[in-house]
Amino acid sequence: MQKINKEFLLMFTWVALLAIFFSQVEIQIEGSAGWGANLPTWRIEKHWLLDLFWGGRAMTGYHAWVFPFIAMFFHFPFFFGQTWTLKLQARVIACIIEFWILEDFLWFVMNPAYGLPRFVPEIVNWHHHWMWGTPIDYWIGAAVAAFLFRYSFNQPK
Repeated sequence: MQKINKEFLLMFTWVALLAIFFSQVEIQIEGSAGWGANLPTWRIEKHWLLDLFWGGRAMTGYHAWVFPFIAMFFHFPFFFGQTWTLKLQARVIACIIEFWILEDFLWFVMNPAYGLPRFVPEIVNWHHHWMWGTPIDYWIGAAVAAFLFRYSFNQPK
């Protein structure tokens, strides 16, 4: 087994910290009404593209702005001196995926209206597809992020 890279651990921890803080922001904004259910914004509830790319969840004005904002945030170094490479782009995408998985899960864990016991498909009805006790998006995202992290940290021999 390959030794875990110290740079990877530091980066993973930093992204987890960002996810903790942003989870708290969303808890303050949304309260107990997850996926922006009570926000004063537009919503598209049903569309075949939402099924294909969004796990069947609604698209809201809130999400239409926050998802690109976070993506831009993680790409920030490329606009201020960091030379773009395919490996660094893979790392950024892996960080974004890690961020959203952790942020979403922590929203439930830290939200006083939920907590871990209420993190179940019967209550969390905006996550339509579950596997092994979590939304399937987590499993797919974690696999893709692991692949991208491994690629981005792989050093030629």
